[in-house]
Amino acid sequence: MENRAKHLVFLGCGLLCAAASVFAVAGAPSAAEGTQGGQSAPAANAPAASAPDFPVASGARLAGDDKQTRFILDLDRKIEFRAFPLADPYRVVVDIPQVNFQLATGTGSAGRGLVKAFRYGLVMPGGSRIVFDLTGPVKIANSYVLDAANGQPPRLVLDFEQIDRTAFVQALAPESRPELKPAISDSTTATIPAVTTAALPPVTTTDPRPLIVIDPGHGGIDNGTQSGDQTEKNLVLGFGLALRDRIEKSGKYRVVMTRSDDTFIPLNDRVKIARTQSAALFVSIHADALPRREGDAQGATIYTVSDKASDAEAERLAEAENKADAIAGVNLTDEPTDVADILIDLAQRETKTFSNRFARLLMDEMKSTVRMHKHPLKSAGFRVLKAPDVPSVLVEIGYVSNKGDLEHLVSENWRNKAVGSMVQAIDTFFAKRLATAGPAK
Repeated sequence: MENRAKHLVFLGCGLLCAAASVFAVAGAPSAAEGTQGGQSAPAANAPAASAPDFPVASGARLAGDDKQTRFILDLDRKIEFRAFPLADPYRVVVDIPQVNFQLATGTGSAGRGLVKAFRYGLVMPGGSRIVFDLTGPVKIANSYVLDAANGQPPRLVLDFEQIDRTAFVQALAPESRPELKPAISDSTTATIPAVTTAALPPVTTTDPRPLIVIDPGHGGIDNGTQSGDQTEKNLVLGFGLALRDRIEKSGKYRVVMTRSDDTFIPLNDRVKIARTQSAALFVSIHADALPRREGDAQGATIYTVSDKASDAEAERLAEAENKADAIAGVNLTDEPTDVADILIDLAQRETKTFSNRFARLLMDEMKSTVRMHKHPLKSAGFRVLKAPDVPSVLVEIGYVSNKGDLEHLVSENWRNKAVGSMVQAIDTFFAKRLATAGPAK
């Protein structure tokens, strides 16, 4: 099993490296039209302080109708880019160098013509992405960057034209064509960003301390849920960093973050980080929101993985969280899985036992310091929890859709209490696990 796992890790890293490619030359129609090979999605409003030399995007707009639609991005300098379509759902992805997006709040949320909406942000250090959600199949009729002229800034321009599905599919790269995908898809070679696990080789340290992976959900182009000017990606990143600092301060454990800034990380890469680093525990941090039609809910909830959701709300949440890669223009729905092997299945059963044990310990600690959901322990098919050999939980620290929870989520005092209870649960978990394992292990 160990050899197979290593083989899969090396294969994943190779695919990641293959994903990196060079941007099309700016100033002329994109030579990459109809090709696939995108990086992950961009992070909105990247801090200007950390990127003083990055190009600035100051405005974005759509024009046209349901036959022809134009997208215009105002810049302070010319940039290189690459544009390509994706199917099911219909999208166009534009990869560009890292850009400081200084766009008005709400830009992209309203569509026009062939574009339902678009998102933008940082996908990896040095790379940003714009993803267009389309009303149907289109072709990229023109794509170019205009020089500054007549008092107008440089502009990135893309023209979309309506076409039928047959023509759309033929314009896709072979690995992206729905009718050409093999039983085990290799589409990941063109869609996973070479930024995460490639930068984290298998651990070789002699440090005996358990390693904990903290996974702040969402990031970059994927904002997660939102209430006013508060986004889930920022709330959980702040919480995750505070948890990391408290854990490291104890000196008992090593800690790795799946992301420590506003960068998009595909779900599969989050799992790979835990596996390649031989993590002893994986904790994913999120903050849920209920649709208005579902009423109100409050309090923290702890999830473990299960093929069958514990209730309808857990199923809805898992389905929503599992769509994060699609939001970023990354199609991993057909990725090969290694959990069919019976040996790995046995390991997974043991891992689930440890995951459930930690979830219960975490609930016992958190309920004494923070408000918990009326049903605090749940399970569902979260992709990010499916490492067969790493105990994993997903913690929804509260609901941004609930006024009281949101007040807690932005409170440093509340965060300190919640972080403290999580660290106490971690201490109890490893004390019991190491005692059970004995010195030989």
